[in-house]
Amino acid sequence: MKTTGRVNGIISNIVIVKADGAVGQNEICYVWAGDTKMMAEVIKVVGDAAYVQVFDSTRGLKIGDKVEFEGHMLEVTLAPGILSRNYDGLQNDLEKMDGLFIARGSITDPVDFNAEWEFTPLAKAGDKVSAASWLGEVKEQWVMHKIMVPFTMTDSYTVKSVAKAGKYKVTDTVATLTDAEGRDHDVTMVQKWPVKQAVRCYTEKPRPSRVMITGVRAIDTFNPMAEGGTGFIPGPFGAGKTVLQHAISKQADADVIIMVACGERANEVVEIFKEFPELIDPRTGHNLMERTIIICNTSNMPVAAREASVYTGMTIGEYYRSMGLKVLVMADSTSRWAQALREMSNRLEELPGQDAFPMDLSAIISNFYSRAGLVKLVGGETGSVTFLGTVSPAGGNLKEPVTESTKKAARCFYALSQGRADSKRYPAIDPLESYSKYLEYPEIREYLDGQIEKDWVDLVYAGKTIVQRGKEANDQINILGDDGVPVEYHERFWKSELIDFVILQQDAFDDIDANCPIERQQMMYKMVLGICNQTFSFADFEECSQFFKGLINLFRQMNYSEWKSEKFEGYRKQIEQYVSEKTK
Repeated sequence: MKTTGRVNGIISNIVIVKADGAVGQNEICYVWAGDTKMMAEVIKVVGDAAYVQVFDSTRGLKIGDKVEFEGHMLEVTLAPGILSRNYDGLQNDLEKMDGLFIARGSITDPVDFNAEWEFTPLAKAGDKVSAASWLGEVKEQWVMHKIMVPFTMTDSYTVKSVAKAGKYKVTDTVATLTDAEGRDHDVTMVQKWPVKQAVRCYTEKPRPSRVMITGVRAIDTFNPMAEGGTGFIPGPFGAGKTVLQHAISKQADADVIIMVACGERANEVVEIFKEFPELIDPRTGHNLMERTIIICNTSNMPVAAREASVYTGMTIGEYYRSMGLKVLVMADSTSRWAQALREMSNRLEELPGQDAFPMDLSAIISNFYSRAGLVKLVGGETGSVTFLGTVSPAGGNLKEPVTESTKKAARCFYALSQGRADSKRYPAIDPLESYSKYLEYPEIREYLDGQIEKDWVDLVYAGKTIVQRGKEANDQINILGDDGVPVEYHERFWKSELIDFVILQQDAFDDIDANCPIERQQMMYKMVLGICNQTFSFADFEECSQFFKGLINLFRQMNYSEWKSEKFEGYRKQIEQYVSEKTK
């Protein structure tokens, strides 16, 4: 028998329910407003009173309306057919919904239960298996989708039988497992998992040891992101957070991309819907949308679903990670998620923390970020979830609670600068404020030494030093004037500008410059660094500025030239000659 209850109080989308039986934290229930059935989640239990957050508008709800508790937590459906889908925060398929806005109480199937998939067995009778062991596979788009022992089956099992190769629906039995007590368990291609529980079906979670290439020079060269790592992009409105995330999602070295729009404006999400189906993945040659899942919960959707959307995206990412795939989960923006937590906390009349955010905001963010990572699977393979979120601090204040709390959890910090954005220096990643703690990892250093060049990290820090010294020189020039400082100060400043214009700035709308391969980044960076390490002799600051402006222009044209093309090599020779004439 399911527990039932009646509405006893309403505070916006928080409903107080008098329950007739036992109710659990985070349990799902359905609140009936007339003939409309609305999903809700228990977020607090006090005696026989359950505080539930409703994922729809509570307008028209009355005291005494019926509530039915389901006996399980908020879950996602995991099965073939998830890729290329557009979901809301509760995994309802948006394409199956009618109208411009989602009607209250709308629920759709997350996958097509009538579709047939070509199943290929991987396990055989007599094999010993456990949760997340691979039983077979089907081809989903171009990804080999592994059919696994459900994550909820925590014991050891023996395979009794596996279905022969052929076409099956996701609800058909594809394997039968026998537990230690001799009971049989039928396994289909579908499983469910609560979104707020991390999937821990792996044998080891080592530290990240590889770099995830994004094609963005300001990230890959200066502050690399690790495969299975975490990072976030804070910045004021209009600084380019969404464009940068879109660029990374198009170019990143990942098998599956999950875009979570948790509270962004609808027009920014529409851009994803419009662009991604038309783009070709440069790594595979397939349509980019084939490896992408979009969790869309825009700012005009229910507040409570914002919180659910980030957990839904991460859970789907963990599912694909268990198949041995590299998954990139991107959330835009986690500030809206934190604001949803604040609204829930305030309506529950909890003791507020800084800026009225929940007292445990740091713990909530840290627990979520900890779900990303590189893992060793039960079969010996590896998979990874890399998480990159954006933060929209009010007024661009990077000291506000969400940014500060996220800083403690994330290992990469890509601070977008309003000044850089205003001067059209995109991506507006501040080279001095931003950092990657993965540069300190011995495993990452070893990887960079082997894959790119020995002592590469030392070269990165050398470039950062040049940029820092250039900023200090520019401060002196601004205070004392062009003639008030030695020419060496101008040379120091222009060397930092050379790194800025050639390496740190990139044109996301140019077909060539938008995606810079790591080999090209290495060559360009070493070339620029070699020039910066030379000593020039300038008569005055005007000669210095003219020389570097000409040099920057040649490098910019080189950036727009196809890698290793005749035009590219031509500009390289021009630069070498241009520099040699000044150093003679």
